[in-house]
Amino acid sequence: MRQWIQAGRGFSVKSKGYHVAIVGATGAVGTQMLSILEQRQFPIEKLTLLSSARSAGQTLRYNDQDITIQEATPDKFQGVDIALFSAGGSISKKLAPAAVEHGAIVIDNTSAFRMDEGIPLVVPEVNEKDLHDHNGIIANPNCSTIQMVVALEPIRQALGLKKVVVSTYQAVSGAGKNAIDEMKEQSQSILNNEEPKAQILPVKSAERHFPIAFNAVPQIDVFDENGYTFEEMKMINETKKIMHMPELKVAATCVRLPVETGHSESVYIEVEKEGKTVSDIHNLLEKAPGIVLQDSPQDQLYPMPSTAAGKLEVFVGRVRQDLDEKNGYHMWIVSDNLLKGAAWNSVQIAESLIKLELV
Repeated sequence: MRQWIQAGRGFSVKSKGYHVAIVGATGAVGTQMLSILEQRQFPIEKLTLLSSARSAGQTLRYNDQDITIQEATPDKFQGVDIALFSAGGSISKKLAPAAVEHGAIVIDNTSAFRMDEGIPLVVPEVNEKDLHDHNGIIANPNCSTIQMVVALEPIRQALGLKKVVVSTYQAVSGAGKNAIDEMKEQSQSILNNEEPKAQILPVKSAERHFPIAFNAVPQIDVFDENGYTFEEMKMINETKKIMHMPELKVAATCVRLPVETGHSESVYIEVEKEGKTVSDIHNLLEKAPGIVLQDSPQDQLYPMPSTAAGKLEVFVGRVRQDLDEKNGYHMWIVSDNLLKGAAWNSVQIAESLIKLELV
């Protein structure tokens, strides 16, 4: 077993470390994974960067070295210990089993395996122990789900949880770099009194597309037959799986806003224990890992995407008791969707695998 010790924000390595691969290394999340691995001083002996054929041959910088990107093919996983996937669900379906066959543990950031029975869906602050049950593939939850369950878990543990109703205000970066570029182009067109062009949102495959600039679009992903979008159903089903609460009542409405980075959520919950106060909720959140409480209305202190961008934590504020339901509470949750919502949670899972001596 390779030896390591935790040191501050990352690792201090006593031996050579691990062979880590990133699939989708040139994408928005892949580049963030690379950056976080470097910042955390993750114990890496060898790093393999994989992407599509058109990106092969390019280089990315890691620890003052230029690493050449290779085309992602099944044979590239020989000797890999941990493979971080963020290249789309179809790529994960194709290559993740091959990586496992070569002995790698796959941490997949797509929706390909999230609801598969036998594949743990993990947010380390919530259900790290589920990593013991992996069979080679570990799923990273949806970005909007991750930040919500991090904030709700300490409350659930102490007070119980009966109901969750969430409305999201999601950043355009969740739809990729092209969506960000289109938002900026649309904004400029509108400021120039020109008609904005829309080709990507709400879903690129949809018949109709709408501008996101100066707009709010209440559709993320395609609609299911029940009237909910797939994004909303992800939040509903993933929350129940992560918390091991199939009986939990969860409803979601997911909306895209013209914000580049940082998802925001208005969350209403009902707890089981009676006689609790906002101060009790504050105390639970302040002590919980991965959470920063920003809640001082008199000082206009509350979380915002602009102040959460680039940070690893989940920020919580605007905690208040419902005016009609004595066990009901409202809160506002914000996090960087590319970091805690994707890249950082994936690397965090990898760190947990080492801590638990599972790799």
